Amino acid sequence: MNWEQLLSTKRSRGSANKHKYIKSTDLRSEFEKDYHRIIGSASFRRLQDKTQVFPLDKSDFIRTRLTHSLEVSSFAKSLGQNIGENILVHRKDAAFTPQMKEDICNILQCAGLIHDIGNPPFGHFGETAIREWFRRNLSCLTFHGQAIDQVLTPQMREDFYHFEGNAQALRLVTKLHFLVDEQGMNLTYALLNTIVKYPVASTQIRAKSGNIKEKKMGYYYADAEIFEEIQKETGTLGARHPLTYILEAADDIAYKTADIEDAFVKGFLTYYKLLEELKAIQSFCTGDANIFRPADKLEELYMRGKEKQVSNPEEYAIKNWIVRVQGFLINCATFGFTSNYAEIMKGEYRYDLFYHTFAERLMKLLGDLAYREVFTSESIYRMEVAEAAIIDYLMDKFVAAAIKYDDREEELDSIDLRMISFISSNYKKAYHYHARGKSEVEKLYLRLLLVTDYVCGMTDSYAKRLYQELKGII
Repeated sequence: MNWEQLLSTKRSRGSANKHKYIKSTDLRSEFEKDYHRIIGSASFRRLQDKTQVFPLDKSDFIRTRLTHSLEVSSFAKSLGQNIGENILVHRKDAAFTPQMKEDICNILQCAGLIHDIGNPPFGHFGETAIREWFRRNLSCLTFHGQAIDQVLTPQMREDFYHFEGNAQALRLVTKLHFLVDEQGMNLTYALLNTIVKYPVASTQIRAKSGNIKEKKMGYYYADAEIFEEIQKETGTLGARHPLTYILEAADDIAYKTADIEDAFVKGFLTYYKLLEELKAIQSFCTGDANIFRPADKLEELYMRGKEKQVSNPEEYAIKNWIVRVQGFLINCATFGFTSNYAEIMKGEYRYDLFYHTFAERLMKLLGDLAYREVFTSESIYRMEVAEAAIIDYLMDKFVAAAIKYDDREEELDSIDLRMISFISSNYKKAYHYHARGKSEVEKLYLRLLLVTDYVCGMTDSYAKRLYQELKGII
């Protein structure tokens, strides 16, 4: 792979300026234009009312998908600056230019904003609820007298069984977000490839292969054509785009540190519990006085808070510690990319950027700690059971109507007609455009996607409100 091709500015729909000899007054780069398209989109704005960890939280401190995405965008751009400068200074690539460094930063800034744009309401549990709904129901639902799980092709079926917000993000920005026409936001191919974390189909998932790119699916059968075009144009051809590793590291830094901070603020985690856990892994830092020692740094900040006579030295310590940790993790991810540069550029690197760095054990601890103290708590479980009830009901009603929608042999009853009327006209327009000339099975598949498209476009509040209205809960 080479950077000139990887940083492709191609779009599905070319420039609106067809007169190449007329000089444009727009001095923005193509990737800066991407940024403004994203910021001005309704899909991006909806992230302000989508869960990161705590659904429908009343606190204005706790993170939403929007604030999380802004943090990822910031970290990704910082990593791009560090890594780009390292490539230039150490001459890792003779063809790499300062303009390429700037382009990388702009792409990563955009990618951070849209990496979660396809996620359904209620966070990652929303994805789980949709996957489980399909696994329970596809064999029970029928289409022209046959079980739907037998009607669909293996890849169509596996798309629903492995439903992913990552794949939905690619679908949303390329087909569903109606800006000018059916090309969605019409973003650059370099940006689109960066957000494809897993360049494999649902039938190619190998979660235990040890290769990070095969962990989940990255695109639906319905979007295979645009995926393949993007890969061909950027030259990745089945490999991860190098910037995907950087985006993933930024996402990991953002959510793993934020989860700890939010858990403390919500009362799930104490200063003393965090300190105890950090001391248990600090032994790996011995032998080099310059290595970041997480437990010692937390204690140091606690003592500084007491010296300053702050009202809550535990809060002072944790919030300041988070900032120090984020800087340390950015440095480790930079090292992870630059030290594995050759393998990454060949498409052969199999791990994340923290693998075999000083940050690896700390990152694992932060994830495990949040899981043990927050995600398996009774209060979170109670919320998730309620969320599952909402998603299950909406899926029941919308899928039942969608199966019969646009089918010559079936007739929608009065309730089905009303359910279909609720679905965004843009999404229905996209369905009809992409269903042209397709077989009945493909149309059925696209109608099932129409439901997940609509559900994923819902905010937490809207999903809850719609559920209550349909159930007659006043």
